[in-house]
Amino acid sequence: MGRMIEVERLSKRYGSVRAVEGVSFSIGRGEIVGLLGPNGAGKSTTMRMLTTFLMPTSGRARLAGHDVLDEPLLVRRKIGYLPESVPLYPEMRVREFLRFRASLKDVPRSKRRGAIDDAIEMTGLEGVSQRVVGNLSKGYRQRVGLADALLSDPDILILDEPTAGLDPIQIGEVRDLIRELGKRHTILLSTHILPEVEMVCGRVIIIASGRIALDEPLERLRSGRSVEVEVRGPVDAVRGALETAPGAARVRAIAVEEAAKEDAGVCAFEIRPKDEGGIEELRELIAKRIVQNGWAVRRLDLSRSTLEERFVRAVRDAVVVDHEGEAA
Repeated sequence: MGRMIEVERLSKRYGSVRAVEGVSFSIGRGEIVGLLGPNGAGKSTTMRMLTTFLMPTSGRARLAGHDVLDEPLLVRRKIGYLPESVPLYPEMRVREFLRFRASLKDVPRSKRRGAIDDAIEMTGLEGVSQRVVGNLSKGYRQRVGLADALLSDPDILILDEPTAGLDPIQIGEVRDLIRELGKRHTILLSTHILPEVEMVCGRVIIIASGRIALDEPLERLRSGRSVEVEVRGPVDAVRGALETAPGAARVRAIAVEEAAKEDAGVCAFEIRPKDEGGIEELRELIAKRIVQNGWAVRRLDLSRSTLEERFVRAVRDAVVVDHEGEAA
């Protein structure tokens, strides 16, 4: 699978304010990738740099083999971009607007009519193609924006919050359209709506505080399992026993009472395995260690991570790292 989007240590600063810092990822042909993050995380800034609307402070990015710094016009010919606020001419009719946009995009005159017809058909605009854009519903205006992005039959679609402000029916229609478009295009989709990613995307990139906090296939995120344990005992000693357990990759405190520093306290931890196939053995080993130390086991469960849990954890961890970096 060829790489359609390659990003290497991309950064954007506004004076002392860091919007994006050292972002790196690549996306292969035919992938639908969700770019997640809280408001202000750097999603839109990243997309604007990839679409050549913003100049990076540092780093490089290549789309369909063309560099955003050295070949911005060639990049624009290879991408279709739907910004968060779709720029439309409300006084123009739908087909008239798309004809105007096709001419701006240098779609050959001989192919222009066919490109407009295809874009209208793909986005379900047949019934409103002669209506004035300003009289359309928010959902149909969003479709017009998508049709505009598709006019030049681009290799890559970059969609920034494509369902923002739509009602539930319109959201479902746009999601179905994106899934269909994914059969022909590489898609980078920005959103902070987690169900949207689960329904549409095959891979998730989470950005927080301007940095990549997580980059994994959605299937792996859904299948991730861990051991959760609640223990009555001293928190530092319990944590140490869990962190040194063979097969434990990462230990994270879920809840710790102040009294847990004494024998009467209660603490809870999540333990991620190095190998998910060995999670049952890890659970047994953890139970044995706790009992051998004379601590009481209050709860010992296997849990499966949800996308929401992974999102919250990745964002929280990124914020902690960011604060630690500022303090240093």
